[in-house]
Amino acid sequence: MNFNEIQHIEDTFQVETYKKMPISIERGEGAWVWTSEGEKYLDLYGGHAVCATGHSHPHVVKAIEEQARKVLFYSNLVYSEVRARAAEKLVSIAPDVLTKAFFCNSGTEANENAMRMARMATGREKIVTFTGGFHGRTADSISATFLGKYREIGKPNVPGHVAAEFGNIESVAAVADGETAAIMLEPIQSMAGVTEAEPAFFQQLRSLCDDRGIFLIFDEVQTGIGRTGSWFFAGSDHAGGVVPDIISLAKSLGSGVPVGACLVNDKVAANRKVNDLGTTFGGGMIAMAAVLATLEAIEQDGMIANARMIEQHLRNSLNGVGTVVSVKGKGCLLGIEFDGPCSAIHSELFARKIITGTSSSPNVLRLLPPLSVSAKEVNMLVEVLRNAESFPQSAETRA
Repeated sequence: MNFNEIQHIEDTFQVETYKKMPISIERGEGAWVWTSEGEKYLDLYGGHAVCATGHSHPHVVKAIEEQARKVLFYSNLVYSEVRARAAEKLVSIAPDVLTKAFFCNSGTEANENAMRMARMATGREKIVTFTGGFHGRTADSISATFLGKYREIGKPNVPGHVAAEFGNIESVAAVADGETAAIMLEPIQSMAGVTEAEPAFFQQLRSLCDDRGIFLIFDEVQTGIGRTGSWFFAGSDHAGGVVPDIISLAKSLGSGVPVGACLVNDKVAANRKVNDLGTTFGGGMIAMAAVLATLEAIEQDGMIANARMIEQHLRNSLNGVGTVVSVKGKGCLLGIEFDGPCSAIHSELFARKIITGTSSSPNVLRLLPPLSVSAKEVNMLVEVLRNAESFPQSAETRA
């Protein structure tokens, strides 16, 4: 089927979601994808931070195939070896105080359950999040999102959500009171333009939460599973060594198979009893096989060290490029900030068959490539950006 036929059928029968790129992807390998027309694109967006191990990593594909021949699914009403192994592996790579995992289906579901667990444990209702943060599109998560138009399209919002200023502990202290169950944040605000905070801010948050009996939640849907150069942002030097009470995960966790998770400490886990949490598909066998294989592939292929190398290589390569103001972010969650709107650059890259992402900041181009991407592949991007001053500034973004 050619692209025009595919486009017509999707547009006819699918409810509109995103503004789509004018391509149909048929297969992928590593950091590359091929379209229905046989064109090859370098994917530095990774399906929106999902394809951590690269497209169709052989180890992940093999694990899914083998599990599919055994049993596709059974719910949490039974025990499962592959679920047991996935949970054990995920907890083993987490900071030591995070001792149990809860599996679900997506990032927004992980965040909903993280907030629910905090409310149930504290008996409080208020949740503090941050301007610029994005936490998902379901009711509670979109109500916790103070970015652009999202809360508006999520109305009526769930009550009890208030916002503080990211990186400003005084603004947090002003709203986090005795009615607050949790403070939840993206450690790096990806959609807001890869906005970061100093390690001291996370340390101050931890102290404030401890003093006021508030749970701290890191939404690591994008930053987790090796993307920022360590398994998790939590516990890293970037976080000042701070470990939250709950980490929410998704995206990279299953290499493309839908799956989410919460990692929790003993205090959170001790407040749970049978039937407090539930999910039909969460923890299903195919998803668990993908999780286990993803973690193994990242470990075996040295992808976390590669993510750190890629960050440094890009920083070094773009140093002195006239249109580049800064490189933001960590590992393979990066934002290239330009001295003006980057829509023409985004468009030109797509025209040259390089897929990147934009953000709510018009000057920031986002990169969320597979953790396996090579310096040679990144150099293809760099060569285009070195000539960015010649791009027509009125160009419309094609992707």
